[in-house]
Amino acid sequence: MANTTRTNPGESPVKEVSVSDSEVTLRKMQSSFEKNQKAIIGVIVAVVVLVGGYFGYKYLVQAPNEEKASAALFSAERWFELDSLNYTLNGDGQHLGALAVIKKYDGTKAGNLARYYAGMAYLRTGDAANAIKQLEKFDGAGTPLQFLAYGALGDAYMDSKNTGKGIELYKKAAGNDKDNFISPLYLFRAALASEVSGKADEAKKLYLEIKNKFPYSQQAREVDKYLARLGELSID
Repeated sequence: MANTTRTNPGESPVKEVSVSDSEVTLRKMQSSFEKNQKAIIGVIVAVVVLVGGYFGYKYLVQAPNEEKASAALFSAERWFELDSLNYTLNGDGQHLGALAVIKKYDGTKAGNLARYYAGMAYLRTGDAANAIKQLEKFDGAGTPLQFLAYGALGDAYMDSKNTGKGIELYKKAAGNDKDNFISPLYLFRAALASEVSGKADEAKKLYLEIKNKFPYSQQAREVDKYLARLGELSID
């Protein structure tokens, strides 16, 4: 049992905890742990497995897979640079083409990049439908390739007679105000497509945007004659 000791007059008595009380408390704690230890250990093991599994997957599976995918894509990249488009898509029997890399290494960075090469190769061969299929699945967020992919999609939709979608994607391709090459190029295509489709006001707006935003670009040096044709200004 617990005892009390007297203190100075006016102070409350202090309760002493006996050894037996401590033992009871300890036994209760031990008993509680024994009852719940399977559940507790199960949770700990699950956390270890999840954390260990994540890092194990990342370093033992994902990283080597990325390296293999990158190596597999190397030949397709070289063929694309050489304009060997059939090889780019289908390989040469010994080395994988972009389509096989997409299938074999789906979910890797190289597998994603292979979609870009496949889409561009299809576009160059005149297969707009497959170009659209691959390029729309390509994720190049935050990279210059994404703007090039938007531009290529614009070309593919224009080839498919979907002018409205083509113009929309040309504008997306021109979304980087700091790029003095790609952005004015695709703004110019958007302006031309708008003019051809009878949207003169939209074309004027886009030509003027080139002139104002990218005054030192090649396209800016040419827009005056297009604006004159649309009655926006006169050329002496």
